[in-house]
Amino acid sequence: MDNDVSAGSITSTLGHLALGITLLAFGLGHTAVIDDVTAADAVSLATYVGGIALFVAGLVALRDRDAGTGTAFTALGALWFTWGVSADAQVSANAAGLFLLLFALVALSLTLGAAGAGTLTRVTYGLLFVALVLLAIARFGDSAGLAEAGGWCAAAGGLLAWYAATAALADWPTALPGRSPGRQVTATG
Repeated sequence: MDNDVSAGSITSTLGHLALGITLLAFGLGHTAVIDDVTAADAVSLATYVGGIALFVAGLVALRDRDAGTGTAFTALGALWFTWGVSADAQVSANAAGLFLLLFALVALSLTLGAAGAGTLTRVTYGLLFVALVLLAIARFGDSAGLAEAGGWCAAAGGLLAWYAATAALADWPTALPGRSPGRQVTATG
């Protein structure tokens, strides 16, 4: 079984839980699927769980010489903390879009750097990248539709991160069963 989040890595499991619930709350806030709930309502969660807890999990992973997980969690912790503490700041839509675009580049780096990680991790980072790009474009162009689409991508990424952590704790599968190789076809038949 290919475990995306090793059952023995408490740091990785904690980090994926923190990322999952923060990303889910942030994403659902942008979708407007729940009445009177916006992304701004996720500020406290983003600051403390997504920011501080994720950053500390990253530092612990770096101490344990897990460079990939440590880099990802500290970078994402910085993103959430910065977003959380600056959410009340009065900035232009273009400045907010630029912030989202810059962190989308971080998410792209994490996605490309996670080539050796499991599928759930790569897809989570990929969905985060797409969400941040869509949200940045929405800010630049004042598009509620793109912001909602970005919110759904973020929520899906949050669900994947949460599932990866829960699967590690519950010993659930995190990979689809492999396809049987079937009959080999050659040029001669």
